[in-house]
Amino acid sequence: MPASESAAALDRAADVLRRGGLVAIPTETVYGLAANALDADAVAGIFRAKGRPSGNPLIVHVADAEQARSLAAAWPAAAAAVAASLWPGPATVVVPKAARVPGIVTAAGETVALRCPGHPVTRSLIERAGIPLAAPSANRAEALSPTTAQHVLASLGNRIDLILDAGSCDHGIESTVIDCTRSPPRILRPGPLSRATLEAALGGPVEWPGNLAPGPDKPGTERSPGQGRRHYAPATPLEIPPNAAARVAELLAAGQRVGWLVLAADERARALAASRELVVVPMPPEPIGYARQLYATLHALDQRQLDRIIVDLPPADETWAAIRDRLNRAAS
Repeated sequence: MPASESAAALDRAADVLRRGGLVAIPTETVYGLAANALDADAVAGIFRAKGRPSGNPLIVHVADAEQARSLAAAWPAAAAAVAASLWPGPATVVVPKAARVPGIVTAAGETVALRCPGHPVTRSLIERAGIPLAAPSANRAEALSPTTAQHVLASLGNRIDLILDAGSCDHGIESTVIDCTRSPPRILRPGPLSRATLEAALGGPVEWPGNLAPGPDKPGTERSPGQGRRHYAPATPLEIPPNAAARVAELLAAGQRVGWLVLAADERARALAASRELVVVPMPPEPIGYARQLYATLHALDQRQLDRIIVDLPPADETWAAIRDRLNRAAS
């Protein structure tokens, strides 16, 4: 888009946000649904538009570390290290919240999640608006996160005021969230940044959550979004069976239409691919490429009027942790 038109679009979006409206914004992770983080009524609009439970906190997006510190009651050394080494980027820090942050943003908790996004469009928007932006993913609650403006439009339609279209998101999954209020810091939600990357930035150990399979929703205040048992889910039921080929064959024999995300196509997979009732999607064999394509692929399969989506079990090593987390919650 020509620079003058981009500037006009950003000015319009900034005006909408200052007046308490809702704007879908591009980030390097997924598209977010933004409102003025310091305006409780505006933030309430996010929850209404998404149908989001009030106990699910929001991430506040800032232009830089200075703005982040103005929203924190304390700025732990771990947060400072993340900001210095990994911002702008897909890292979210959880820190004690300042009194000026409305309770609706933090699900009435005493901590706030903060991120400086790596996307230049959104950072420019925050600077023009002059306010921090509360922004969860721009989709209905529990549904697939959007990685294009078209995904936002299909999910939220006229529930919001404006969509800034900046093309597809680079990472394709949500940010890594790290709790900096404890020592050592702890990963609350895996994302594009690995534990090794975080430990290098912090110069020390980072706790790993261990079992990433979703358990029952826990009582009490969550410090990070994305903790619900069911999340990131397509409309089509999704399964991650231990033997994907056998499950696909079973479903086809029952007359169902199936989409299959394949990591490695063996002979049986190639034979099943001949079925007219089966859509086979080869996925990248490495986690960065897989993450970039995951939500877009699931959005596309949702348009095919399938009965079931089957996903090959991803590798168990730590580099695939964010993928397994998203898929396990989608299948819950």
